[in-house]
Amino acid sequence: MGRGRAKAKQTKVARDLKYRTHETDFGALANELHGQSPSDDTDQLEPEELEKWSDYTDSRRD
Repeated sequence: MGRGRAKAKQTKVARDLKYRTHETDFGALANELHGQSPSDDTDQLEPEELEKWSDYTDSRRD
């Protein structure tokens, strides 16, 4: 008992995913799957911002 509402919601979501048209950026998807970052935007940041967040960067990356 009570499964009807959950099943109806799942059916609605599945139907929406199946029939709705999606704008897919295949280039971004390929970059994500291959582990490539889109671009390194550090040259656009202020030096103060870089210094403020430098403790959180991955030191193995350099």
